[in-house]
Amino acid sequence: MREVVDGVFELRLGIVNVHLVVTDDGLVLVDTGLPRQAPVIERALKGVGRSLGEVRAILLTHHHPDHAGSAADLRARTGATLVAHGAEAFHVAGSEQAPEPEGRLRRFLFRRLAKVEPTKVDKVVGDGAEPVPGFTALHTPGHTRGHLSFLLDRAGGVLFAGDAATVADGRVTAPRAAEDPARAAESLARLAERDFGHAVFGHGRPISGGAAARFREAAT
Repeated sequence: MREVVDGVFELRLGIVNVHLVVTDDGLVLVDTGLPRQAPVIERALKGVGRSLGEVRAILLTHHHPDHAGSAADLRARTGATLVAHGAEAFHVAGSEQAPEPEGRLRRFLFRRLAKVEPTKVDKVVGDGAEPVPGFTALHTPGHTRGHLSFLLDRAGGVLFAGDAATVADGRVTAPRAAEDPARAAESLARLAERDFGHAVFGHGRPISGGAAARFREAAT
C-alpha cells in the first residue's frame, strides 16, 4: 500500500490498482480488483492501521472484472454503499454480460476471470454528481459506456482516472482498449480541461504533481 498524497493510498493487485481514501466519515474504496481479492485488500488495510469495517463507500469506475471483481464480496463484508453509473449497474447486477475484449491474451484473462459474482448497485450517479462528500463523478465514456472517473478535492485535486486514460513512463494516453475509441478520446479531452495536481490510474503508476498538464499534452 503506497500513499500517493495525504490520505490517498494505492494498492497494486497484479494487473490492476485499487485505491483507498481516508475521509472524516470513514474509508472510500475506488474499484475492487479481480475476484477473490477481498482478503488481500483486508490485509493491506490492516497494514496501514485500518479495517474493512471502516469502509463506507465503494466507487466503481466500470464493470470489467479486474475493477469490479470483488465488489459483491466487499459490499457484503463492509455494508458499504456501492456506487456506479447507471450504464454499468446492469452489468454489475449480472443482467448483461461484458463483451470479450480484443487480443488473444486479454480474451484468455477475461474468460478465466470474468466469473464475477453479481451484486446490487446501491447508488447510481451521473456526470457532476457528488457520490461521497469531496468527490465529483465525471462521466468518461469510451472504454465502457458508463465509465466514471472521480475527482477528489484534496491536495490541489486528485483524479481517479480508472481506465479513461492509461500511463506509461509518465506519458498519458487514451485507453488502449475501448468500446468506442472516438468517445474515449473525447473523454480524455474533457479530463484535460479540469484542474488537478495528481492522477491515479487503474493500470500504471500515479502522477504526483503537474498531472493535468500531462493530460493536456495527451489531448493535443
